[in-house]
Amino acid sequence: MSPFYLEFLIDFGFAMSFSEYNSLPAVLKEFSLHYQEKALEDYLAIQAPINLKEEIAFNLTELAYDGSEAIVCETLIFPVLKAAWKPFTKELMLWSHQAIELNSKLSGIPDYLFSKQSELGKIVMDKPFVAVVEAKKDDFSGGWGQCAAEMYAASQINDNLEIPIFGIVTNGRFWEFSCLHQAVFYKYQQSGNINNLDELFSVLTHILTICKSQF
Repeated sequence: MSPFYLEFLIDFGFAMSFSEYNSLPAVLKEFSLHYQEKALEDYLAIQAPINLKEEIAFNLTELAYDGSEAIVCETLIFPVLKAAWKPFTKELMLWSHQAIELNSKLSGIPDYLFSKQSELGKIVMDKPFVAVVEAKKDDFSGGWGQCAAEMYAASQINDNLEIPIFGIVTNGRFWEFSCLHQAVFYKYQQSGNINNLDELFSVLTHILTICKSQF
């Protein structure tokens, strides 16, 4: 769990259960999930918006990132997610630091979460949940443990194992991707890099297109 909102969780009484999972194998073993690796296939090459490229280039050049997950989330991760999400706003909602809870053991606050856009309005978080994003400062092993636990919780909350749940772990510069579908955790062989924004934007757009198709 990202340290910059640790105090917030304690103050409001949420169990920090997701953060207790510090490795992917531990999650796979506890919830009897099978592990496979595969390529993310058939995604279209899409150029990232010029204004996003300019913003990210400015942020990378001018801002200091050492020791702060908060600034990484605000200036590298969220701008990229928001830009990729814009074409999907009628179907998907992007949430930042919103609690989800399956039970007392699996509850907490993913850094970012995509869900179905609710007919009741943008302030209502609706099922199904389709993707979770975890920001970890250079700790991809711990990040995947936490992200996988969040993905499993989302799949159980949806109560529909036919709906794939996508997961992303990133430190802002490097991005890794996965999918949980029918008790199989697929780790994608491709990874993203903030310095190759077109490729990263293409992968995110492909994932959100699949998410959109589930509704």
